[in-house]
Amino acid sequence: MRAFIDFEASSLGPHGYPIEVAWVFEDGRSASFLIAPIDGWTDWNPAAERAHGISRAQLAREGVAAPLVARHLVDELAGHQVLTSAPSWDARWMSRLLCAGGLPPCAVRVADTDAALLELAAALLAPALPSSQVHRASRQIMASAGDRFVGRRRAHRPLADAELERDRWLTVCRLARAYAGLSTDDRAARPPAASREANLFLHPRVYPRTSLDRPGAEWRAS
Repeated sequence: MRAFIDFEASSLGPHGYPIEVAWVFEDGRSASFLIAPIDGWTDWNPAAERAHGISRAQLAREGVAAPLVARHLVDELAGHQVLTSAPSWDARWMSRLLCAGGLPPCAVRVADTDAALLELAAALLAPALPSSQVHRASRQIMASAGDRFVGRRRAHRPLADAELERDRWLTVCRLARAYAGLSTDDRAARPPAASREANLFLHPRVYPRTSLDRPGAEWRAS
């Protein structure tokens, strides 16, 4: 299954570190954690704090130990395709978080959402169109999907921004299926509830979801 991930960091400098992470699966299950810094994580940019609104005091009060977050992230995401809108930055924060937990930095890899969206559209269109038309139609679908998110700004909080990536994925999927003449009905079983251990031992900020978004209108070229 695919998952969509996002991080916030203390700064974008060479010594910045992750302070919050969230991920959302295709079926809507999600989790979000503030990350308590480990020894040596001291770099802090006030401009970054103004963007995300997370203070050092909040991290000290509500943050989960970085090694615990790292282990839970690997338990949840290893073996899944993990997508992000900022792969170079989020790969850096992922690596630092995993290293803080004594885990291999490649235990979970991230890929670019936009590239995966283009591949998704092409894969859905390929059975219905001549090969010479697939690339152009895929680009058309990407443009139409982008139009639907004009004005929806990123929140600079990982859960909201990861959910935005999931919404983009579902939109491209529905548009491509409609273009190809396939059903656009999203049906998802109720996802398994978060474990009691995860809720009590890690952090209360775990947000299970119960269903996928409802499908939008039929395909209309932009």
